[in-house]
Amino acid sequence: MKSYILLENVIIYANHGVFEQETKVGNIFVINLKIEVDLLRSCESDILTDTVSYADVFEIVKNEMKTPSKLLEHAAYRIIKRLKDKYAQINTIELKLSKRNPPLGGQVDYASVLLID
Repeated sequence: MKSYILLENVIIYANHGVFEQETKVGNIFVINLKIEVDLLRSCESDILTDTVSYADVFEIVKNEMKTPSKLLEHAAYRIIKRLKDKYAQINTIELKLSKRNPPLGGQVDYASVLLID
């Protein structure tokens, strides 16, 4: 059985960007995570320590987003690395990091990166 933990549409205000204005003013970012992990043990036991706590995952995402990066790729990679370093039982992580209204000189709702590790 494949099983996943998902955090969907996590909205965080942060200061990522290449341009000085982006790092000063900040922007709204949306994170979507899909974490493949064997949940059979926690399904049977109903014990939090038998799973990857999505509350802890959220805290890691929130804390990593506090550290400014120039590139979305860098911020997304740091989140994935931190999660995989903490939880050996994670098989794969799919992370989409989106920046609302990126400064592109035109109307764009989101600029996003999708990393799968």
